[in-house]
Amino acid sequence: MEGSEQADILDLLAGHTDDTTIMRLTFECLLAGLDDDRVVSLLNIIGWRGDFSCFAIGGEPAESLGATASAVSKAIADLGGEAPLIGTYGRYVLVCMRVQSAVSPEVACTAVSGAFSAAPLYLTPVRTGAQGASHTLHETLFSLQAAPSLQHAPRPLRADDLLPERALLGDEIAREELYCNVYRVLHGEHADDPTFLTVSTFLSYGGSLELTAKELNIHPNTVRYRLKRAAETTGWDATDPRDAFVLNTAIAIGRMRDA
Repeated sequence: MEGSEQADILDLLAGHTDDTTIMRLTFECLLAGLDDDRVVSLLNIIGWRGDFSCFAIGGEPAESLGATASAVSKAIADLGGEAPLIGTYGRYVLVCMRVQSAVSPEVACTAVSGAFSAAPLYLTPVRTGAQGASHTLHETLFSLQAAPSLQHAPRPLRADDLLPERALLGDEIAREELYCNVYRVLHGEHADDPTFLTVSTFLSYGGSLELTAKELNIHPNTVRYRLKRAAETTGWDATDPRDAFVLNTAIAIGRMRDA
């Protein structure tokens, strides 16, 4: 849905004030990336006021879209929560829900997992406000689209499980995460930071300690120490193949952005 179309629908809302229509419209706006004052007003109408805390769950329905939506709504109500925002995108059902009563990411995911098929299920971190709600739906959709790239996907998938794949699909949230929390942390204040140079060289030489040490004219033990320090700082270990892919993607994104 284009931004002008969303604006037109928002302007016509006064003639369509039933709760179902408002919740459906709110979901579509958040999924489309809208989080302006008009969307905040829609959220206020359904009781999502201020800096509310929320998270999202998404996957393919176990039976039908309607059956999954009904089962999820009942499960959240049983936990003491208010009606979640539920919508679809292609074959996926996406659900954004507030943190309240017994509704928390872990508890809710367990409660609603049976409503989804055995295909990948995604669970977001808790975020706040309209922008946070929009982010949860975006990252859920991109993660489900990226999930086939993993041979053995965990259930549920989490925020960090598919960062590089989400970035490849064009997810700006994932790109920002890789740039700010991986590349910038690893890069430090200077391009010649020894830890950054060691990690980037190690990755460039296919994970060879010896070639990295020779290129940088340092002892292999120094390479090991710097790689360990980088893993502790960023949370990603260059000696692990999966983590190395994340680091390579973050470095590529960082270099392109800084250029």
